Amino acid sequence: MSRRLGLLGGTFDPIHYGHLDAADAAQRTLSLDEVRLLPAHDPPHRPADPRATAFHRFALVALAIESRAGYVASDEELRREGPSYTIDTLRAQHRDGWKPSQLFFIIGADAFAEIATWHEYPAVLDATNFAVIARPGTTIEAALARVPELHPRTQLAMAGCVQTSDRTSIFLIEAQTRDISSTTIRARLAARQPIDDLVPASVARHIVAHHLYGTVDELHGQNIRRRSQSI
Repeated sequence: MSRRLGLLGGTFDPIHYGHLDAADAAQRTLSLDEVRLLPAHDPPHRPADPRATAFHRFALVALAIESRAGYVASDEELRREGPSYTIDTLRAQHRDGWKPSQLFFIIGADAFAEIATWHEYPAVLDATNFAVIARPGTTIEAALARVPELHPRTQLAMAGCVQTSDRTSIFLIEAQTRDISSTTIRARLAARQPIDDLVPASVARHIVAHHLYGTVDELHGQNIRRRSQSI
């Protein structure tokens, strides 16, 4: 069997256990040799700019996967100017020698429901396999109902039983992923609430140490109070 590369793109503002659950489900079910996480430079489907800088978002991804064998943080999209279109990332993998049949783009069912709005759809479907992961609030069936024309390309993926061909497919993966969003994490941080159950400990420490998303550690809080008292 040829090598298989999983690709998980996103803003990762910040990365959380929901992202990692989806990546783990795809890696386990599809027997991926490598899972590459790609923070976006300019996410085309996001109305506002990321809250954290590219540097910090990449650092958070690297910290989140440091103990996961076969996982790699890639700055490929961060180094590319302009919108971070998936089709451009996939063509870059093709130039590096990866065949479309070897690539598996990991995506939640909620995001896949919007696939018809993607840049260069439907050509993007021929550039990679898709690994569609069930997500809380959006079942795979609900996502496919938005794009019924794609039903012939889909197949239910079972661990150890996934066969590929030269024609790319859409693999449906039923998995338990935690109901977490980056928006929820930022809201918790703004309210001075803990996020230990939402992100790896190393990610939480980096966020606090660098005062991302409005966080204030004990020393930083003391400095702010001193400045305000001196005005």
